[in-house]
Amino acid sequence: MTTLALGPSWLDPDYLISTFGLIGVLVIVFAESGLLIGFFLPGDSLLFTTGLLVTTGTLDELPLWAVCALVVFAAVVGDQVGYLFGRKVGPSLFRRPDSRLFKQENVEKAHEFFEKYGPKSLVLARFVPIVRTFTPIIAGVSRMNYRSFITFNLIGGALWGAGVTLLGAGLGKVEFVNKNIEAMLVLIVLLSVIPIAIEFLRARSRNKKEAAAAGPEDESPSQRGRHAKR
Repeated sequence: MTTLALGPSWLDPDYLISTFGLIGVLVIVFAESGLLIGFFLPGDSLLFTTGLLVTTGTLDELPLWAVCALVVFAAVVGDQVGYLFGRKVGPSLFRRPDSRLFKQENVEKAHEFFEKYGPKSLVLARFVPIVRTFTPIIAGVSRMNYRSFITFNLIGGALWGAGVTLLGAGLGKVEFVNKNIEAMLVLIVLLSVIPIAIEFLRARSRNKKEAAAAGPEDESPSQRGRHAKR
């Protein structure tokens, strides 16, 4: 099978799986879920390709259900490690200087994401590259209630880990998918931003309704003056 390399050839999902097997997949899922150095790894396309290879018999180390269970386990444990790291490091993470593998901008984006969506960000972030790596760490920095963290971590890990793998397995036997795997991997990346787009549009709609409901009495004197001149 030939896949599209969306970056360096060594990040190509087919190359990674053929070289490191299922163990490599689990290590990558773990690293991308909770280690600072894992943000650049190809999580979505890797899981999709894993499911496809399992259902076509190319990757036959374990049955599909076992592969999904292990992927979910690796994803959940990865977030757990990220959360504990965040609790230990705390605010110092925001003062860490940039390096080749660390950008303060990524931390700030994840923090804004977490502040905006709260606990459900642990589920939504699973489907967003880079953000999914930093969100559990930010949850730890923010000292999110541990019981809530575990709940949303399990939900997010299952929906992402098993969901994307099963999607690849379900489509793996479709001839069109096998002939257009490059396009499918690009589509997976594009679909990963849909949950965030939906939440953004909902938030924008709520803000507009709140602004309309607030009325002129909540405007500043300068705003009321501008409206009066009109």
